[in-house]
Amino acid sequence: MDAAPPTRSLIADASPVAATPTTGSPPRSKDRSTGRSTGRSTAQPDPGSAPASDRLPRTHFTAIALLLASTFVVILNETTMSVALPPIMADLHVTAATGQWLTTVFMLTMAVTIPTTGFLLQRFGTRVSYLLAMSLFSAGTLLALLAPSFGVLVGARVVQALGTAIMMPLLMTTVMNLVPPRHRGRVMGNVSLVISAAPALGPTLSGAVLGPLGWRGVFGVVLPIAVAALIVGAVLVRDVSVRERQRLDAVSIALAVAGFGGLVYGLSSLGEAVDGTTPVPPAAPLALGVAGVALFAWRQVRLQRHDDALLDLRVFASRGFSTSLAALAVSMLAMFGSFIVLPLVLQRALGLDPLVTGLLVLPGGLVMGLLGPVVGTLYDRVGPRPLVAPGAALVAAAFAALTTISPTTAWGFVLAAHMLLSLGLALVFTPLFTSALGSLPPRLYSHGSAALGTVQQLAGAAGTATFVALLTARSASLGAGGADAPHALTGGASLTFVVGAAVMLGAALLALGLRRVPAAEGAAPH
Repeated sequence: MDAAPPTRSLIADASPVAATPTTGSPPRSKDRSTGRSTGRSTAQPDPGSAPASDRLPRTHFTAIALLLASTFVVILNETTMSVALPPIMADLHVTAATGQWLTTVFMLTMAVTIPTTGFLLQRFGTRVSYLLAMSLFSAGTLLALLAPSFGVLVGARVVQALGTAIMMPLLMTTVMNLVPPRHRGRVMGNVSLVISAAPALGPTLSGAVLGPLGWRGVFGVVLPIAVAALIVGAVLVRDVSVRERQRLDAVSIALAVAGFGGLVYGLSSLGEAVDGTTPVPPAAPLALGVAGVALFAWRQVRLQRHDDALLDLRVFASRGFSTSLAALAVSMLAMFGSFIVLPLVLQRALGLDPLVTGLLVLPGGLVMGLLGPVVGTLYDRVGPRPLVAPGAALVAAAFAALTTISPTTAWGFVLAAHMLLSLGLALVFTPLFTSALGSLPPRLYSHGSAALGTVQQLAGAAGTATFVALLTARSASLGAGGADAPHALTGGASLTFVVGAAVMLGAALLALGLRRVPAAEGAAPH
């Protein structure tokens, strides 16, 4: 494959033709007697469609740019709670255990909603899905801003999470449908910029707003941006992929709630179980989750025979998708685990205040995001393996360096190690996202995006639970042996970083099985 041309050919020279091209897989008609797909397209050719070229039509560029901006806003909102939680607890008179539900309920809602987005995107298309997502997010943000009680605030977070859960699969599916295969890495690099930079900026924004405006100001700053995105989307966003008629299976939704909700809740409470603060033993929700996911998978296999699955599991039949997803899950597990442990160590063992801690990890998050487009361009030239394998090795090396952390460790050493960690993750995520979805046929893009989002949620919960449990158990053991609190905490953190290094070496081995997706594979017509 030739080297990718300059970015100008994809953006600055975007052609205004093709107002509503048919992209993606054409809808298939069904035999009414059997419900089976006949393989015949019900779509009519669109004479306004642009011919295949290296240039994005203006409508395509507008859709992707607006989706990127909107996704940035909803992800930014996710991480503001880490800093805003203490003043919320004080103002609404709730305990820390109760206050954590603002984060837990958000994760639970995301976990049970994302598996349904494959159906949603195919059934309602780009425009309706976008308007639904931003309407829910805006309504939830307004409700949070005006919330008179903690219970209402929790409900507002649920509504926000419903909109957030739709945005990421919608963005990825749209990119895969609209961008030519040979340039997807570059555009997916911009997606990586959004999902890396937004979480890094969230705590900083929250800290800046809390002083003059209080915790309601965090939602007040986000609300007008969300409403503006909704209004602009109502004017500009059009369907850029073909819709297919599918029925909504209520049984699948119930199984998704029990399965994925049970797993995320159970995993999230493992850390609390170690120190005896969890109200429900994790074994119960975990058992419910495993049983629910097993039944959910069985149900989808039956429904996908008639193309009616809520989440089409045929995405896992693609070796490229499954390998990329496995490496992504392992990397996400390590990343989320480190993101929860490192700030704890910086504040409780090294004595840094929350603002300094946020500023210390901010450069790494920005580096990871800003390198996304660069890594995406490299992916278009060399494929995933030459990027992911050394990237995972760099992350393992950063974890290995962090195993030496102690209460006397200089903050500059932690900054350098975190920058190395972020550099490695930048080389990992963009290629894995692009390789996974690029291995699928266009008709499965929406289901592949939903599967990726679901695995992200589960890996994040598992990583957080594993690292917190290890940290808590090891710290308690060292404390019982006579170590003071800071040394006990850094000793526990060292163990988690050893595990993180081992996990990322596993990701490097998985990366050796990745292959470059041919340009013609998974290509969508333009």
